Amino acid sequence: MIAQRFINVGVALGLMGVAVLPPPSAYPAELAEIEQRGQLIVAVKDNLRPLGFRDATGRLQGLEIDIARRLAKELLGSPEAVVLQPVTNRDRLSVVLEDQVDIAIARVTVTESRARLVDFSIPYYLDGAGIITKDASINLLSDLDNQTIAVLKGSSTISVIKYALPNAQLVGVDSYQEALFLLEAGDANAFAADQTVLTGWVQQYPEYRLLPYRLSGAALAVVMPKGLQYTELRQQVNQAIARWHAEGWLAERAAAWGLPL
Repeated sequence: MIAQRFINVGVALGLMGVAVLPPPSAYPAELAEIEQRGQLIVAVKDNLRPLGFRDATGRLQGLEIDIARRLAKELLGSPEAVVLQPVTNRDRLSVVLEDQVDIAIARVTVTESRARLVDFSIPYYLDGAGIITKDASINLLSDLDNQTIAVLKGSSTISVIKYALPNAQLVGVDSYQEALFLLEAGDANAFAADQTVLTGWVQQYPEYRLLPYRLSGAALAVVMPKGLQYTELRQQVNQAIARWHAEGWLAERAAAWGLPL
């Protein structure tokens, strides 16, 4: 009844052009509530090897899954005290904003525009543009000068490759599958995209190699809600990630999943 009155008043005020806060139940959980619940609800990827994907048995695996379970152990005492909620790229921020999860660990890069909506932890991994090829004659970046490189249309990788290899011919593709088709057909010598994605590509198609160059930097971080009431949650997450960096655990797990360091 109270919630319905709140909604009715909110609708009325909204029609008058007055900004209305969501009802209390629509706020993300504070650390005390998470502890009382006994579970940390985390948005993750389930189709992005090696960050978050399903193995042959359907169990979620990957670097970000390791981080989610380790955070559950830090906050609640058990790596099993976590609910892993797969999410699409489009919904990675909205599920935090709409209180569907407590945090998101779903290959979200830190940007100024996103930081206006949510808070970010300190980075747990540095991603960036990389290049894969199966051409044995391509080993150095200079070997790609005047070669054809496939890139995703509209991606930030385009400007990175144009700067690094101004003489290369870029071919836009709409999907990773289309890039694979071009490479297999010999219509492209290489494919440029994010290194985390390309690492998964190489693991799926071992005839390809990831060249040892990171051409840009993109920090991956945990997405958390804004607000003073979440200060303790943010502090606990940041302290844990900083300690894992110092102890070498994050580097060890990244290496274990085949990610370049």
